[in-house]
Amino acid sequence: MIAGGIDVVYPPENKERQAALCERGLVIAEMPPGTEPRARHFPYRNRIIAGISSGTVVVEAAPPFGSLITARLAAEAGREVMAVPGSPLGPRAQGCNQLIRDGATLVQNAADVIEAIRFPSSSVRSARARYDPAPEEMLDDEDVSSIESLLGPSPVPVDEIIRLSGAPSGAVQMAVLELDLAGRLDRHAGNKVSRSNA
Repeated sequence: MIAGGIDVVYPPENKERQAALCERGLVIAEMPPGTEPRARHFPYRNRIIAGISSGTVVVEAAPPFGSLITARLAAEAGREVMAVPGSPLGPRAQGCNQLIRDGATLVQNAADVIEAIRFPSSSVRSARARYDPAPEEMLDDEDVSSIESLLGPSPVPVDEIIRLSGAPSGAVQMAVLELDLAGRLDRHAGNKVSRSNA
């Protein structure tokens, strides 16, 4: 399942993989041909992934990333939700640990996944991931441009962009992702970003 049009490969290095999937598997796109993937398309795509899958496995996730949205949608659809636990000190493990606390099945290897799908747990339906961006956190093009205007040539922490914009954290994270996808933003160590030099 891809977030853009069926004829758009994202990221470009996936060209051979997508061609192989078209020949020997299945590639699904909801967006019209020629549509470039944007941050807001990924949550839409995730609902289809959740619906056509027997289960969803989340390996690493920090709110408000898309895999957590997929997990919530899977739970609501009655699908098995599984998560790989991580260190409580690791920010990228926060989402997985919360999913497990909310009732997702803890998995550590492929055998655990197969077992969970074979014998689905009724507790999965109680797993409510609270990471879906609220409607007010979904930004339009003008809002994304406003956040882009806060970027300069020097890297600044994303937290600083959130503070300067006054927008909800989830909304800024989605805008940063959209700018990254469009090649208009460069990422740096320490969760810092800058305007792209390209």
